[in-house]
Amino acid sequence: MNSKNLLILGLFRNIIYFMSDIDTSTMRIDRNEYLGRLWNLRGKKLIKIVTGIRRCGKSTVLEMFRDGLLREGVSQEQIVFINFEDYEHKALRNPDNLYAHVKKLLTPKMNYLFFDEVQRVENFPEVVDSLYIRDNVDLYLTGSNSSLLSSEIATLISGRYVEIPMLPFSFKEFTGAVGMEAQLPSAYRLYVETSSFPYVLELLDTPQEIHAYLEGIYNTILVKDIIDRKRIADSRVFQRVTQFVFDNIGLELSPKKIADTLTSNGRKTDSKTIEKYVAALEESFIVYRAGRYNIKGREYLKSLEKYYVADIGLRNYMLGKKSMDVGHILENVVYLELRRRGYAVYVGKIDAMEVDFVAQDSQGNTYIQVAASVREPQTLQRELRPLQAIRDNYPKLLLTLDDDPEADYQGILRRNALQWLVEG
Repeated sequence: MNSKNLLILGLFRNIIYFMSDIDTSTMRIDRNEYLGRLWNLRGKKLIKIVTGIRRCGKSTVLEMFRDGLLREGVSQEQIVFINFEDYEHKALRNPDNLYAHVKKLLTPKMNYLFFDEVQRVENFPEVVDSLYIRDNVDLYLTGSNSSLLSSEIATLISGRYVEIPMLPFSFKEFTGAVGMEAQLPSAYRLYVETSSFPYVLELLDTPQEIHAYLEGIYNTILVKDIIDRKRIADSRVFQRVTQFVFDNIGLELSPKKIADTLTSNGRKTDSKTIEKYVAALEESFIVYRAGRYNIKGREYLKSLEKYYVADIGLRNYMLGKKSMDVGHILENVVYLELRRRGYAVYVGKIDAMEVDFVAQDSQGNTYIQVAASVREPQTLQRELRPLQAIRDNYPKLLLTLDDDPEADYQGILRRNALQWLVEG
């Protein structure tokens, strides 16, 4: 990034500080989508659980919500906020200590309990359930591992919780944060070349520090959250698996394919080990899996899933920017955006062809193809063909980076992907 761009970014950031509701000391930017859900659920007799990859902003959102409660007149005595990653609260990771501590603090009024990274507490579901059944208790939890809602835990608090999945900044949030709403192509390049983690905004004027920051996140997730917790003996093979998945976003993968590739490269392993390792990556929200859906047969398939990473910056850190595959990176960004918008996302199969995404919600399906460019007639026809083979009347969309007017191909709408991303 040259000095001119850094100067422009610095000016944008200064404007944002004065014109938006940002705490400049911590670069806190409202995540309205998530805050809105918390406000809608306030006081409801449900345990609110915010899940997502480390450093995506879960703690900050809870802090913003807590500050909003204080502004509305809730007293400090009604709020208990505990971050279990903080060594100061190490003793409270013991369930008996935690229950006794919180019980002592409860008031006759509504009590708002915030437990940040609650998976650090031994047998936390029992404590949470015991507090949940008390009167005047409103519970909010965060966790950085999907085992937080494993079958055993989910059974214990079944019907008593709602999950709020959280991701790092969307492209729309990022462009607003850096003040580049009118410069979408430049903003997108910055977005995929740096990172979508919120704190990276503090480092845009020192880009050399972004690499070190992402290294810290990566090592914390792989070593602390996976290798140590899962007791993975061969950390080298595990890291090679991670690298392979990162390098093959948007491509069909199977445990056998990964195992065969690693074995042929001198790292002997087997499908069961690979399956365990990939599941661990999913549990830590560092990668997401898109299963396959047979559009004609209307059935979910159990093989050759695709994987996408939670942040392109982490992929750049691991693979280097030489692996900037424009098409697959855009596909990754679109996949995450669909998840943000509440869709269940699958890879579509129609005859021998593939549709990049089948996005499902209560209204039905939306079929989406993603391509860096379709200005070449052959490329356009190749991308349209799978959508044209679908005979139902659900929406069909072709998203590209081409800065061209929208077009309609007999019901298939071609749109600029960046415009679509900022509309969510």
